[in-house]
Amino acid sequence: MLRLLKICFLLILMNPADVTHSQDSEDLPPLLRKAVEELMAGKYLNALLDVLHFQSSNAWTADMVTKVMAYFHAREVKFTLHSLQTSIQNYLKNLLYQPRQLLSAFQQLDQQQFQTAVKYLFNSRKEYLEMGNVVLDWEKTRERIFQVPGVNRTLFLITLEKCFLALRAMDCVDILSQILRTSAVNYLQPDVVGSLPNDLQEDAFRNLSSVFKDLYDKTSANTQKALYGWMKEILQKPYNRSDFNESASWVSAENLWILGRYVVHLPLEEILKISLSEIRLFISYDNATKQLDTVYDITPELAQAFLERINSSGFDVRNTSTVYRLGLLVCFYDDMEQMDAAVARALLHQMIKCNQLKGFQAKVQKLKSQLLNIAMQNQTLNDTLGSLSDAVVGLTSGQLESLSPEAVHNAIATLNQVSGWAKSQVMILSSKYLSYKKVLSFYNVSQMGALVTGISTESFYRMNPKELSQVIRGTTSQYSSDLSPAQQQGILRKIASSTDFSSLVTDIQGAFFREISLSDLWKENGYNSSMMKEKELRSSQALYLYELLSKKSSSVDLLSTGQLLKGVTCQLIESMSTDSFLNHFKVFENNLHLLSPYQINCLAWKFWEVSNASIPPFFFLVLPIEYLEYIPGPLCVPFIESLGKTEMDLLSPSFHKKETVLQKVQECLNGSIADEYDVDLLGNLICHLPPAFLRGRMSLKAMATALHQFKLCRQLSHEQKAEIKYKLLELYGSPKNWTAETTLDVGPFIAQLSKGELNVLAEKFPDIILRIAKTVGPLSSAEELLSTVFESVFNATASTEPDLTTPGCLGTRAPSSDEIIKLAEANVYWSAQELRCMDAGTFDKNVELLGTVSGFNNSQLMALKEKAKQVWGSLLGWKSYHIVSLGHIALALTENEIEELDLHSIDTISVLSQQAEWTVAQARSILHSFLEDSGQTMSTLKSFDLVGLGAILCALNSTEIMSIRTAEFSAAVARIGLLLCSTPVLRQFKKITESVFGTATSWNGSVLQEIGTIAGGLNEDELKAFDKDLMPYFQPIAIRSIPAEIFQALSPEQIANLGPENAAMVTGSQRERLSASQLQSLQLALDGARTRTPEAPTTACIPLSRRPPAPGGAPCLSGFGIWLCALFALACAFLNP
Repeated sequence: MLRLLKICFLLILMNPADVTHSQDSEDLPPLLRKAVEELMAGKYLNALLDVLHFQSSNAWTADMVTKVMAYFHAREVKFTLHSLQTSIQNYLKNLLYQPRQLLSAFQQLDQQQFQTAVKYLFNSRKEYLEMGNVVLDWEKTRERIFQVPGVNRTLFLITLEKCFLALRAMDCVDILSQILRTSAVNYLQPDVVGSLPNDLQEDAFRNLSSVFKDLYDKTSANTQKALYGWMKEILQKPYNRSDFNESASWVSAENLWILGRYVVHLPLEEILKISLSEIRLFISYDNATKQLDTVYDITPELAQAFLERINSSGFDVRNTSTVYRLGLLVCFYDDMEQMDAAVARALLHQMIKCNQLKGFQAKVQKLKSQLLNIAMQNQTLNDTLGSLSDAVVGLTSGQLESLSPEAVHNAIATLNQVSGWAKSQVMILSSKYLSYKKVLSFYNVSQMGALVTGISTESFYRMNPKELSQVIRGTTSQYSSDLSPAQQQGILRKIASSTDFSSLVTDIQGAFFREISLSDLWKENGYNSSMMKEKELRSSQALYLYELLSKKSSSVDLLSTGQLLKGVTCQLIESMSTDSFLNHFKVFENNLHLLSPYQINCLAWKFWEVSNASIPPFFFLVLPIEYLEYIPGPLCVPFIESLGKTEMDLLSPSFHKKETVLQKVQECLNGSIADEYDVDLLGNLICHLPPAFLRGRMSLKAMATALHQFKLCRQLSHEQKAEIKYKLLELYGSPKNWTAETTLDVGPFIAQLSKGELNVLAEKFPDIILRIAKTVGPLSSAEELLSTVFESVFNATASTEPDLTTPGCLGTRAPSSDEIIKLAEANVYWSAQELRCMDAGTFDKNVELLGTVSGFNNSQLMALKEKAKQVWGSLLGWKSYHIVSLGHIALALTENEIEELDLHSIDTISVLSQQAEWTVAQARSILHSFLEDSGQTMSTLKSFDLVGLGAILCALNSTEIMSIRTAEFSAAVARIGLLLCSTPVLRQFKKITESVFGTATSWNGSVLQEIGTIAGGLNEDELKAFDKDLMPYFQPIAIRSIPAEIFQALSPEQIANLGPENAAMVTGSQRERLSASQLQSLQLALDGARTRTPEAPTTACIPLSRRPPAPGGAPCLSGFGIWLCALFALACAFLNP
């Protein structure tokens, strides 16, 4: 940019002001004269577009420059370079950051100017734009234009308004497509759909319809309905002639194809009117199946109507060739009478797609069960297993257990393609397959697909190390994240113990590498930066490796590996030269998600030191609150834009600071969210706005756009959700008047409605309410909704599910499989008596689902446990897969019952340890049973045993802890450091940690990161001995684990250096024991304050717009110089926000 400015000055100096007032300016070309007049009138955008258009067919000459200057002199207009540059730059920057004004400016363009704007914004393939001797990086400029919030919306709206009048329809469709496909925001609202042209030529209409089909899933239900209406209006036109039969349907085969996924919006009666010849023609299309495979939101009624018309058209839906053409319609097949087994198997094969449906899974499971029975007629399960597709997921553990190993082996090509397996099913099938293969090899494992997660940890550990190394590099690597931590640890320990460690580092990619312990990394030093690519690192690993590799690799190489950024220390950031820091800053900015709040705080201070005037605005969230004063009005929009594109919680964990920043955001918005442009600008920030602001300061126009953004928020408070509900009631009115589309659009926010309002919706749209309820989470967040869903399902089946007459269950309505599948978390409303009276087959088929319900109380859990004992028999006979399938139900087991179980497998223990509610007595029973059943002692446990025991380790006594082998503990210490154990247990873990990493006072940052909560076992003297610069390297969960009476021993200097994230984790009890000076230091850490005096900032990189003007501003004497300066100002405005 500075180079462009120099060129601008040189051109002025090279064109002396030798123009006289007497020269004739009337010979100035009309377009150039128009541009000059627009410039004088302050219409800089219009002037720039006219100059660009003029230049496209004319060359600049010295004569032309003379005429331009004569025109200025004739009107006694005088410019200075500074005044012109400032005016143009402010104007263009205003347009970019005030998209409403940009829309107004575009609306005032004449047809030729609009065409020029479109040409350069959308159709120009030029990387650089030349005007005279000035070259503009147009590709970068255009990229910046499209990144500014609201600009894309303006371009979309102005294209709809002006393009079809100024350009060919096909060109306009192409522009709309570019905007919609590349934008993260969908600008298609029902009111906007109303402005779509309805007189398009066929090709343009088809192309635009294709765009809308591709964007279907990004579009709200109400907009989908509106787009269907727009397409229908155009498609109906040929059928609206007076000579056309009114009773005939406009839905031809061709129109069905054009509608694509929008066919789900056809009314039932319209489907039933479709000509049989047209439906036959449609199904005969090769692409019909592809289209029907995507109707994920079709309802049973519409699907069955299509099936009826297809069947009546001459296609026999019982013919297997027809079945393969039906797409997702097969999910609602209902003609089961006298069905042939081959057809049933064909349907089951097609129904593997049905898990993509948005709802109706209970119906699908019921249909699969019926087809399964038909497919197995006169055959055994062993014979038919490979032809049952994913219906096998519906088989009970008993049925799977009855399979022969040979049958599983023969069907593995089908089984490895199936998704949706329960953990217990995978365990059974893996065991069967491996018992047939005998030897666990790379080839055998590679055939298993998702079933690989059922291989026991011990089996992995017994594998040949070389083959195991191939496993984690081969196709099985895609399932590595589904392996338990114990399985991952077992695989790594075997490879590490038998292979050259440097090859291990090279072989292990992705998340697997995270499981390598810090102590293992210490054993080698032959690492290089290229080895670290494609690997995920823990912070402890990154800290160690970055320090090690920095001795032999350049910072460019290290920073380019991505994950190593986690190991960049504050000292390293502070030591970077200004040029080096600014050159590498983009790498940091693009990887903020990898950095801790402490590292981001260090980056902010470094940027403030080297160039405070050009600091990225989001850093003001990281710096102390008083620095918000450095954001004047003109910088408000860039400030909000910058924050809106980042995760606020990632940058600052301090509630008080976020509150102050949000107050500044509200000021910048002039106290309100006026419309969709403000919503675009806010981005992710909308998730953090205070409840009162949402209710009183957000317009309904803005709310219509904001709803989609709110649904993406991860942690809205109860108060925020309540205010959103009030706005939605204002926007859409009473729920009794809502349409199905509105209910879908409101989505999870229906959980905030009253019981009466929910009952109305459940009566009108029971399937939609069921679908939404499955997305809202646990009982605590949606009690009214889940109870409404339960009552709706219960009442709907009351007449079909008779009361029981068996002893003890007289008059009780027991839950059915269909109900359990529909209800999910709402199963919590079955009484203990109803659960106790459940049919044995129903329990066996649904125990895994019931085990996931988090809200069951003790009496319900006890009832389900007793049902398990009734169905599976004595506890002594329970297999590992039985225990694993219990989920939360296992919490009802007493200590004596636990001791009766066979707990020899660490994989069973690994699943049990995931339950957080075990009592100490239960946990010790699990531990003792594991040791006894596996024939081990604490001193023989391997690292994968320790990892599998998980939270059960918190029940160990001091003798047991000190019996753990140091080598095994060191391999598992990072996992153990995630446990929230009592202080006495952490103190014992600390002792054994010292045998791995040396005395506590010698620990460095990477060790502190590695051991996590174990640091909570430090005593007062050890904690005081840590250098203040190490305080940020305590893990946040470790800070909470330090007893308050120990935490108070920290000096004010240590507390001030905790870093923002650690300071935010200080508990109330810890805070209560701090002195005034310690509390002051804690506040400094929360604010992200520096503990040393920063250097004086430099203005080396301050944008021109933020520097003081040069005294006197030189007059801009050259006509051509004016245009070059204008173009330079445009570049500054676009590229230097």
